[in-house]
Amino acid sequence: MKKSFVKAFVALAVLFLGFNASAKAKFRSVEQIKKSKTLKVAVFSDKKPFGYVDENGLYQGYDVYFAERIAKDLGVKIKYVPVEPAQRVEVLTTGKVDIVLANFTVTKERAEKVDFALPYMKVALGVVSSEKDPINKVDDLKGKTLIIAKGTTAETFFTEKYPEVKLLKFDQYADAYNALLDGRGAGLSTDNTEVLAWAIENKGFLVGPEVTSLGNLDTIAPAVAKGNTNLLNWLNEEIKALGKENFFHADYEATLREVYGKDSDADSLVVEGGQL
Repeated sequence: MKKSFVKAFVALAVLFLGFNASAKAKFRSVEQIKKSKTLKVAVFSDKKPFGYVDENGLYQGYDVYFAERIAKDLGVKIKYVPVEPAQRVEVLTTGKVDIVLANFTVTKERAEKVDFALPYMKVALGVVSSEKDPINKVDDLKGKTLIIAKGTTAETFFTEKYPEVKLLKFDQYADAYNALLDGRGAGLSTDNTEVLAWAIENKGFLVGPEVTSLGNLDTIAPAVAKGNTNLLNWLNEEIKALGKENFFHADYEATLREVYGKDSDADSLVVEGGQL
């Protein structure tokens, strides 16, 4: 009886150690990334102008510009992994990527599952709608359908604050915007920085005066797997160093100025050195 108990205990201990080793293997240190010569970064492939694939099949956008600099400073090549909004936590917890740079808004719930570095953007929510039937304030959504992407702060905000608003949910932003173009919803909500840019590029749409900044002013930051303090610390030092050269203002000029216009205010979006 005692021998059986000991054998069972040993088996459980081995199993636990195996799980523990497996958990530790789900993220890579800076040195491991350098040794592999490749950094794996999750970005959006359909969220212009922050992360998207251009007509030549190349990744572009504000997040991508930042990712390229990270890879350069690490001395490695970069492998982009396209991600949907609801997958951003999963790709880190499963070790599919080293960093998520996909307009990842910092929230208390997400911070329980991943580790966020210092912020590089600030953002609120907005709603874009047709000029023919504009959504100028949230009350205009009563009895109507709002389009959102799954796993976003927009989904959380409207579910909690305005449960009476019917939500039409999509996995991908491209499908969500197509639904808006097809008239399947009265409006679409996501980061105000994005809906403002989308309305500029798509005639016949606008962001109403009282729905340009909904909810709290949040921050957007890179995320790494929970417990990967080695990479997290490196990223924080990188963001501080980049702040000294006004890197994110340069990023804005390279990727967003053309979209928002010559009179747009970079300071309304950009965060330098991780300091609000």
